[in-house]
Amino acid sequence: MQTWSSVAVPRVPGRPRPLRLYDTATGQLRPTAPGRVARMYVCGITPYDATHIGHAATYLAFDLVYRQWLDAGHEVHYVQNVTDIDDPLLERADRDDEDWVELGRREVDRFRADMAALRVLPPREFPGAVETVPEIVEVIAKLLANGAAYRVDDPEYPDIYFDRTFTGRFGYESNYDEATMTAVFPDRGGDPDRPGKRDPLDALLWRAARPGEPAWESELGTGRPGWHIECSAIAVNRLGLGFDVQGGGSDLAFPHHEFSAAHAEALLGEHPFARHYVHAGMLGLDGEKMSKSQGNLVFVARLREQGVDPAAIRLALFAGHYRDDRSWTDGLLADARARLNRWREAVALPSGPDAEATV
Repeated sequence: MQTWSSVAVPRVPGRPRPLRLYDTATGQLRPTAPGRVARMYVCGITPYDATHIGHAATYLAFDLVYRQWLDAGHEVHYVQNVTDIDDPLLERADRDDEDWVELGRREVDRFRADMAALRVLPPREFPGAVETVPEIVEVIAKLLANGAAYRVDDPEYPDIYFDRTFTGRFGYESNYDEATMTAVFPDRGGDPDRPGKRDPLDALLWRAARPGEPAWESELGTGRPGWHIECSAIAVNRLGLGFDVQGGGSDLAFPHHEFSAAHAEALLGEHPFARHYVHAGMLGLDGEKMSKSQGNLVFVARLREQGVDPAAIRLALFAGHYRDDRSWTDGLLADARARLNRWREAVALPSGPDAEATV
């Protein structure tokens, strides 16, 4: 996929400080130590309803990581995917009686426009799941061959699943215990009740074709890829194993990032998938959880349509720590607008204050 337009990044005067980031896997604030090329993978949108203010907060957080590395003299190889085939997209298209391809294309276009307006630096590579189906199929076939994956015993729908016990490290990335995994798995795309699975927490790799669903012919049979394996294949094939940062919202720590890491490590027999697993906090609205099910999402495009300066949106989202769960409020945006106006007025002055003047 095509990315969006970039912007010039001025160098900050002075000596850059090494970037330290909190790593979810170790529970520690650790320095990043990239080589000449810093490598980062951030999980992208599923384009059925983009871009809400929570998305913006996440991508702005990793935009700062990108800029910090640039300021330190690194080249940055940044990859961000687009999950342009998955259940939420198909469900929204069915609800609105719309072609899923057109829905995805329209929302990706909106996302690109929002990111450009917010001056988020674009990734070097911006692949969609649909365009990478062949490489995902290749990865799944290798996982079947080495015993990390299996087919369920279902002659009608012989889906392929990942055996979560294969690497012996499952759970290290999120540090979730079994009870927590079991509790959140169904609400985050899991299917614990699927008959034929070895373990309720095993993750779908390949969904055999169902009537009325898009599907691809492949050596695995006709079907479509699961969610987690998409990011594993895209990241490994573009960044290799042991890249510097895997990022996303905190709701991705499990199961998405846990399985992305497990799939890749099972594929290559090496550890770790990434050196840092970095997660941004969730945004609520006026103290309540923000979600599509509650119908209280705040969209960047709508704020822009209302005349809100994207710089004010950016500044409002930077008012809180990137890892904190926090709320979006009218007051937060008003404070950001006032701060932005003060800064612009100060910059427009012909000269600064007299250093020798008394106050």
